[in-house]
Amino acid sequence: MNGLTAAAMPPELTPDLAHPLDRAALRAVDRAMAELRRGDAVLLQGEDGRCLLVQAAEAATPGSIGLMAEQAGAVPALAITARRAEALGLSVPGEAGGIALLGATATVSAELARDLADPTRTTPEAAAERARRVSVAPVAGEAAAERAAVLLAKLARLLPAVLVAEVAEPAADWPAFARRYDLLSVDGAHVAGYHRQAARTLYKVVEASVPLADAERTRIVAFRPSDGSPEHLAIVIGEPDPAGPVLARLHSECFTGDLLGSLRCDCGPQLRGAIQEIAEAGSGVLLYLAQEGRGIGLINKLRAYRLQDGGIDTVDANLALGFEADERVYLPAAAMLRALGYSRVRLMTNNPDKMAQLARHGIEVADRVRHVFPSNGHNQAYLRAKAERSGHLF
Repeated sequence: MNGLTAAAMPPELTPDLAHPLDRAALRAVDRAMAELRRGDAVLLQGEDGRCLLVQAAEAATPGSIGLMAEQAGAVPALAITARRAEALGLSVPGEAGGIALLGATATVSAELARDLADPTRTTPEAAAERARRVSVAPVAGEAAAERAAVLLAKLARLLPAVLVAEVAEPAADWPAFARRYDLLSVDGAHVAGYHRQAARTLYKVVEASVPLADAERTRIVAFRPSDGSPEHLAIVIGEPDPAGPVLARLHSECFTGDLLGSLRCDCGPQLRGAIQEIAEAGSGVLLYLAQEGRGIGLINKLRAYRLQDGGIDTVDANLALGFEADERVYLPAAAMLRALGYSRVRLMTNNPDKMAQLARHGIEVADRVRHVFPSNGHNQAYLRAKAERSGHLF
């Protein structure tokens, strides 16, 4: 195949651990994610000059919604992705990847918020019927505070649906508002730039020799972003030569397939097969990336499995949950390869998007190495969907 040529190294991938603003921004976003996962509300200052109280829809309770309304002085509404709105049968005009705001004449109840956010709680017909009883409005603009709020839920590996209530107080009073109610405050611009900043601040934590059954000359290098969020691992087999294109595999973690041997996917065979093939070739690197379920997290992947049990494919399951078909980003992979001294790879993949993204982020893909394993009787539909819906090459 024709190699994909690396562009000049993007500035966001230049390691710069002496940049305190990057670390502070990452820390604030990471703490806000933890607050949402605990079910607490956070104060989000949008790039559009507005300030929102934000809570994850799946954690909503009658008490938490009432408290949001009391503190903000506004009726909370439900912000969801246009993908989720479409699954509910709602028409949302505007650009792809947009946000829809659902409201009601009275406060959106906790049960309604959870039912509209989570398609595994009720039937599609029942959810669509309930959705028709609420108002729907598009949220326009990349700088919209609601967009950052939904992205924050995604980063926290929660459903992309949040309750939001706009704070009526002037901007000068927002810090005092946060202190009054003991709320963690986060900047929407930092949420939007989280992936870029996390990749920029990746650093090597430790390296150790770990002989593997199929590759005894192996060492594992752990990388961590400076906010302390989940680590990515580089499994380096042999001594890859930085001067030539390095045999490489980007493997997204898969608890069910890699660890449990699930037959629903081909992840386990791909992981073990890549290690074996790299060892047989003499050297190479496998990046084990912390982006379970195409970047939606393990719990949401299990929700997608539940939907697939009802008859839809892996792509439509992600869309029904409100995600894009693939939420993964490859900035960390590019940063890790560069930190290891590799700028050219022979990539073991069936996914053209991986090749394009690596090239976009400064890594030359000199060749694609076919990486295919036979179906096992349980994953035929999954493999077919990857080929027909996601453009994978088999």
